[in-house]
Amino acid sequence: MRRSVLAAIGSCLVLVASARAEEPVRIGLLLDMSGVYADVTGVGSATAARMAVEDFGGSVLGRPIEVMVADHLNKPDIASAKAREWFDTAQVDAILDVAATAPALAVMNVAKDRDKLVVLSGPGSSAITGASCIPTALHWAYDTYALAHTTGEAVVKQGGDSWFFLTADYSFGAQLEQDTSAVVTARGGKVLGDVRVPLGTADFSSFLLQAQGSGAKIVGLANAGGDFTNSVKQAAEFGLVAGGQKLAGLLVYINDIHALGLAATQGMLLSTAFYWDMNDETRAWSKRFFDRVQRMPNMSQAGIYSSTLHYLHAVARTGTTATDPVLEAMRAGEVNDLFARHGHIRADGLMEHDMYLFQVKSPAESKGPWDYYKLVATVPGAEAFAPLSQSKCPLVQH
Repeated sequence: MRRSVLAAIGSCLVLVASARAEEPVRIGLLLDMSGVYADVTGVGSATAARMAVEDFGGSVLGRPIEVMVADHLNKPDIASAKAREWFDTAQVDAILDVAATAPALAVMNVAKDRDKLVVLSGPGSSAITGASCIPTALHWAYDTYALAHTTGEAVVKQGGDSWFFLTADYSFGAQLEQDTSAVVTARGGKVLGDVRVPLGTADFSSFLLQAQGSGAKIVGLANAGGDFTNSVKQAAEFGLVAGGQKLAGLLVYINDIHALGLAATQGMLLSTAFYWDMNDETRAWSKRFFDRVQRMPNMSQAGIYSSTLHYLHAVARTGTTATDPVLEAMRAGEVNDLFARHGHIRADGLMEHDMYLFQVKSPAESKGPWDYYKLVATVPGAEAFAPLSQSKCPLVQH
């Protein structure tokens, strides 16, 4: 009887160990699948993560890899509730993107409480690795400081020394305006005013009239996604550019240029961390991406591909999904892939890499669909991103 009991116990332990071995490594993406950022995150971001999993081999530590996706509707409370559910009951090991800054900051609070890893490519606020930084969050693709010091500085150098801002009325827009205003004033320019615009606004007429009345040479669009495209379309209808003012898009995705067309955007300066037509590697991967979603990838989606691969390699090297050793391995490893060359993770959680200043081609210059950009300058990461000596992140030793 004793032998039978011991044999039964042994069989149970084998079954438990087998079940654990077959339990997936789960990574989560909290995205805008239906709102103003659906085109620049949404299905494309989920596709990029799944492509990374496939390219890695589909499993790690002898376990399948599962990508979980949820729509947070651009609401921080929904994002934080889903993050708690995933971490507490769904055994999600890491969240590898949260679209938009406000939901991202809410999820970071949950991740900090549970000592879980969150990596961000969609949201942009420099506060993520600044005053709001946490030990377990990494910021991957871009931030508002880099946008301001790439696009904003280039526009000022071209004579755009007076600005009026149309700013998305939440944390991302406010930070983007603040970072760009600092560049403008530091270069001797003036900010003549601003107006805060609710997320998802359909009618920009009253806001554009204020911009027009300001007399500013530059109308800075501190917004993104559907808000950006709608403001550009309506600015054309109100004759802002025809009247002598110029638009400065401070966060412009290739999806936006495609939606607006080259006739409406030609000559616009923009900054990005990724363009599909940079080299053979980016072209080959982007063609695979296009075959799945019928559009070229943007920098946030390429960032998700990069960060997902970097995370999975760290899990493989450490032999665990536990946050601390995986995070240590991610920090130790240089990022060299189709998204970044010689990228590295700083003490504040920022993945520092080069940024690029592009100008939108004219219709005559474009050779076909999605051939939209010409390179103006490559900005080294050390110049594009805020120096650690200026960091407000409490993790940084001064």
